[in-house]
Amino acid sequence: MPANSWPDNDSYNELDPLNSLFSELSVSEEELEEETFTSVSVPSRFQGRRRKAALVLTMVWSGTIALHLVSWGALFILGLTTIIGIHVLVVVFARPKRMNEQIQGDLPSVSVLVAAKNEEAVIGRLVKNLCNLEYPEGQYEVWVIDDNSTDRTPQLLAELAQEYDKLKILRRKPEAGGGKSGALNHVLGLTKGEILAVFDADAQVSSDLLMRVIPLFQRENVGAVQVRKAIANANENFWTKGQAAEMAVDTFLQHQRTAAGGIGELRGNGQFVRREALLRCGGWNEETITDDLDLTLRLHLDKWDIECVFNPVVEEEGVTNAIALWHQRSRWAEGGYQRYLDYWDLILKNRMGTRKTWNLFVFFILLQYILPTAAVPDLLMAIARHRPPILSPVTGLTVTVSMAGMFAGLRRIRQQKEFKLSTYLVLLLETLRGALYMFHWIVVISSTTARMSLRPKRLKWIKTVHQGKE
Repeated sequence: MPANSWPDNDSYNELDPLNSLFSELSVSEEELEEETFTSVSVPSRFQGRRRKAALVLTMVWSGTIALHLVSWGALFILGLTTIIGIHVLVVVFARPKRMNEQIQGDLPSVSVLVAAKNEEAVIGRLVKNLCNLEYPEGQYEVWVIDDNSTDRTPQLLAELAQEYDKLKILRRKPEAGGGKSGALNHVLGLTKGEILAVFDADAQVSSDLLMRVIPLFQRENVGAVQVRKAIANANENFWTKGQAAEMAVDTFLQHQRTAAGGIGELRGNGQFVRREALLRCGGWNEETITDDLDLTLRLHLDKWDIECVFNPVVEEEGVTNAIALWHQRSRWAEGGYQRYLDYWDLILKNRMGTRKTWNLFVFFILLQYILPTAAVPDLLMAIARHRPPILSPVTGLTVTVSMAGMFAGLRRIRQQKEFKLSTYLVLLLETLRGALYMFHWIVVISSTTARMSLRPKRLKWIKTVHQGKE
């Protein structure tokens, strides 16, 4: 995602007394009944994140320790693993819906949006790519929001505007805030598209992208579509190859989850959103550091569906070293966790429906956040009591699902009708390497949930530098 300046003030305050915490978390039935969906964007909803995170961390640690101490702890974990395993099987073997790529009637108008800051290395290539997409003349526009760039980005955009009539530019002032969300909200009122497509500055897409994605919005309850992300510089080193495998398993599992009636997620780059759905959700949230993950949950809470497709694809640059990966993934982990702290009451109210709520709990809350957080006390108790970690069954299931999904995703991406034995061996090696790479998430998630609970918030943006690599 393009880098933007983020406000230092956040909703993390010093820990209040425990009774203050529980009084804040309690929500009366009257308040829930009177709450309209637009009210989820009020500032009070995003306050107290640190206290909420501290409560969750305390519950996870104490619960994990308790499971080691009670006689039925291991049996409970086996039962939980069985229940999760059944749901995973339903998801993995779900039959994906056939996507209708034939448009019925007139094509809707499209606004392509790019928030850019100091992107001189890639902005020219991106604009040329986006201004030459196949779509009826006059039916789509390209907006680049220059978020107060200090390099040659403004000059390059001015030159490109002379060349492409579709290109429109909005330059933000230095005092403008809100990060990427603020930039997108700033331009929203100037756009005319019924469908809004959002890309990062390093994106590259095929010319038929719009003609293949827009027909998916013919189903009225589709609020957004996410295309598969691919790593343009995947062959550079271990880290970029790992990211390529990560994108494969992510798309495969998302595709299968939506097929089973579960949660599809937006990924920021290559996301398409219906204007009506976005406006009903109150626009992009400027109180989060991951606008895509926050919008994902708000769309589902407003009963919209999000489709995730393998093709077409958007290519982006992968980070090339461990430090850059750590900063990027830590931001993703924090933003993903924030949304559960922000909208926990609406989730518990089953506002999305039983299928989506259960799918969210299994894949995103339990396996993605609770399990890595619980791994630390589980390991400490295992060492202290000279026993295997009690969470081993569910951990093993998670690793197995990840590897199986990665293999299936990589195979589907290749799109070969006939596979030789050598091809399967290559896929197996790529899967093993990807699985090794994926273990970094355990450290990222466990450290992020702990930091959000114990330390004052530091909304410091670490820019992902784009080099314009093919």
